[in-house]
Amino acid sequence: MNEENLELNAVEDHDGILTIRGGGGRRDWNGIHYKQGMSGKNVGTARLSANIATIPPGGVAYAHIHVGFEVILYILEGKVRHEFGPGLTKTIENEAGDFIYIKPGVPHEVYNMSETEPVVAFVARSSAAEWDEIIPYDRTKKAPLA
Repeated sequence: MNEENLELNAVEDHDGILTIRGGGGRRDWNGIHYKQGMSGKNVGTARLSANIATIPPGGVAYAHIHVGFEVILYILEGKVRHEFGPGLTKTIENEAGDFIYIKPGVPHEVYNMSETEPVVAFVARSSAAEWDEIIPYDRTKKAPLA
């Protein structure tokens, strides 16, 4: 049984309200661990996806761009630093209790500022495709990677 089938099997459909008990399994992408969550892939959403992201101690979500969709995060645990903008020359720090909104097309790289504690965040996207519409970003060329 492959990973996608495991996700589909975890979804309960109650005639219009769908549930994943306990948040489902874990998947990894770009240095981040994602608790399964919901998306077009497993519950058929048309314009939304959401899950819980964990950046391990000292971890980095490498430079990338969200193509054509918005992201809102709520930091549940830990402290992060975003380097963002062309060439990733701007910096902002956020911690537990902060909401973060990332506009489409803004290049950014995310760092867990702790070497001992994870960062845990709720992530909501205006895309049912989760991270399928995310492209790597080359900070040295100030452009997306081809």
